[in-house]
Amino acid sequence: MKIFYLEMLSPEALRPKHTTDPDFRMLETAVPQPLFNKYLYALVGRDWHWIDKLRWTDEQWQEYATDPGLRTWVAYKGGTPAGYFELQKQPGDNIEIAYFGLTPDFIGQGFGGALLTEAITQAWAWEASRVWVHTCTLDHPGALANYQARGFMLYDTVEK
Repeated sequence: MKIFYLEMLSPEALRPKHTTDPDFRMLETAVPQPLFNKYLYALVGRDWHWIDKLRWTDEQWQEYATDPGLRTWVAYKGGTPAGYFELQKQPGDNIEIAYFGLTPDFIGQGFGGALLTEAITQAWAWEASRVWVHTCTLDHPGALANYQARGFMLYDTVEK
């Protein structure tokens, strides 16, 4: 497995992609709901081997989701959750796109670029000095290309 680390060093590097679908909306969760984060993590990550948090207790999810350094946005198509992203503030005002993806029913409909554009926009609006993300060869085959198309630059690759 290869892990790819990517970064964006200025908001001007963003190459946005938008959707014209009026039923596709993205909203930040105003009130942390740890079990909703758990649900999104399991649903979005199911096909991409997201397993590190599957055994967490409700208490661990509570601590994670209510951390003031974590913000969660959910994408909806109509009223149905279509994807999500989590931003995590780190030392030096680095913002990591900690989790990002679409639910299985909405992959391949052109929403990934719009969701990533919103994630990057919100990261910079959170007064980031740098926005970064990592992906790997277990992720969706288009993930790395989407990150690079939005303006992320590869800065490290690790073989595991």
